[in-house]
Amino acid sequence: MVCRTFYKLECSVRRRLQLLRAELLPQALDRYERLEELDLTCCAGVTDENLIHVADKAGKRLAAIYLNRICGFTSTGLRYLSQHCLSLVEMDLSYCSYVEDDGLLGLARLNRIEKLKLTGCIRVTDMGLESLAAGCHRLKTLVLKGCVAITDAGIKLVAARSEELMILDLSFTEVTDEGVKYVSELKALRTLNLMGCNNVGDRALSYLQENCKSLVDLDVSRCQNVSSVGIAALPTLLTLHLCHCSQVTEDAFLDFEKPNGIQTLRLDGCEFTHDSLDRVAAGCQELKELSLCKSRGVTDKRIDRLITSCKFLKKLDLTCCFDVTEISLLSIARSSTSIKSLKLESSLMVTDNSLPMVFESCHLLEELDVTDCNLTGAGLEPIGNCVLLRVLKLAFCNISDYGIFFVGAGCHKLMELDLYRCRSVGDAGVISVVNGCQDLRVLNLSYCSRISDASMTAIARLSKLSQLEIRGCTLVTSDGLTQVAAGCKRLVELDIKRCTRIGDPGLLALEHLCPDLRQINVSYCPLTNNGMMALAKLGCMQNMKLVHLKNVSMECFGNALLNCGSLKKVKLLSYVKQSLAAGVVEQLENRGCRLRCMDKPDS
Repeated sequence: MVCRTFYKLECSVRRRLQLLRAELLPQALDRYERLEELDLTCCAGVTDENLIHVADKAGKRLAAIYLNRICGFTSTGLRYLSQHCLSLVEMDLSYCSYVEDDGLLGLARLNRIEKLKLTGCIRVTDMGLESLAAGCHRLKTLVLKGCVAITDAGIKLVAARSEELMILDLSFTEVTDEGVKYVSELKALRTLNLMGCNNVGDRALSYLQENCKSLVDLDVSRCQNVSSVGIAALPTLLTLHLCHCSQVTEDAFLDFEKPNGIQTLRLDGCEFTHDSLDRVAAGCQELKELSLCKSRGVTDKRIDRLITSCKFLKKLDLTCCFDVTEISLLSIARSSTSIKSLKLESSLMVTDNSLPMVFESCHLLEELDVTDCNLTGAGLEPIGNCVLLRVLKLAFCNISDYGIFFVGAGCHKLMELDLYRCRSVGDAGVISVVNGCQDLRVLNLSYCSRISDASMTAIARLSKLSQLEIRGCTLVTSDGLTQVAAGCKRLVELDIKRCTRIGDPGLLALEHLCPDLRQINVSYCPLTNNGMMALAKLGCMQNMKLVHLKNVSMECFGNALLNCGSLKKVKLLSYVKQSLAAGVVEQLENRGCRLRCMDKPDS
């Protein structure tokens, strides 16, 4: 009786629903009569019939629907949905390969829609944008990233009729300076993304400076025709991305020394000489996020001035800044005690002697990336001071169990730990982490070749774990994987590539105990047809990597792939695809499954 009461209560209050399989749609729509938000992104294929059913059952109340990366439906289904779901405020059609102008003509009826994502819809042209502009006057967010068929003419129509537009993403399109001129006339525009627009140059930025007084967030990363002249003419912004702009030189930062309100600045791949970073330090004193990833000319002296001037800095990325030393880490520890995210991958400054300075001063740290740094473990001893740490990346470090003990003892809120290729880490270290970090969701132990089933027994106690990578852990057997499957009920992603002692028994355990598993890599594992068919019975499976499975027959490959009704992506050897029975590949592709084929040696 109690269960029935709760069942009715849950049906009456649920407003949002995410489905993993489209065949469950009719039952779900009948059950949840007050549904307002429907997420079908995990479904491999959604047909016109499915969309018609959604429109008939939930059309009057549906406010948001997410269909990104789904194949199977056509303009017919999209038009019907648009005709009957007039209350829609948000729709995501990103990477829906069949979306074209005819479908957008139907969307013009949605006069309440405020947020529309069309990322990667390569069939959409200016004609489709004209339809949108004619009917969707309340648009506030429009994402056209990678829509390579649109031109300035389509942008002009959108800009002329979407007066409330606040966020516009034109990244990786063919828009030119002329198109940006039309965009600059949008009075409410706050965020503009032009990343990878190689036809955009300095003239476009001058239009923004002259007309777009509301703009606060601009991304011109990888715009190869944007130079220092255009950057110098930009209006006052809160966020500016200038990553990998080859023509941007020192002159771009001449005006940065004047006080400005920039809070987020990304300068990845830039080259600094003379005093350009000093100007940034002088003018950007309200800076909260700074990224200098792979930038050249970043020195200890310049980092010290930045750190000293930017008192509000919360996130700092110095990945692959090879000219900085331990002196910079001392500056961070001394002047940036409120920092929350610190990325120092491949930095020579990070050693067992210097890292403790950060742990002793930066107690608010939530994310630390010291991948491929010169650490042996002793430097982690004071890590317990950072009680808020949630993400820790130690990949490629020469860390031993001794160093990992400190992580387990002090980082009780840790949610993600990356120990990729930390070959000195063994069972003792893993057990200590599990004992102290019960909130772990993501754990990467790939190529930690000393760990065995003892580690798997410990990991089985991580009830919140959703992602596990043990690639190349050759001491782990099917028994160990069975332990994980029994304990980690929330497991969604699993990588056991090159785990040569994991075979059919381990896969059978996954079939029965991990129903939510969506992504798996079993390449180079000794499973047979039985193990392969066990994978096929996982109803939520969407992504499989199946390279060099010598003991699986071609017939079994075909049957297994067809039985995976939710499959969206598969990685195979080229000869396997060519050897599949007639019609298998066509059926998979018609269902929306993408096959990635490759030629890779068996080694």
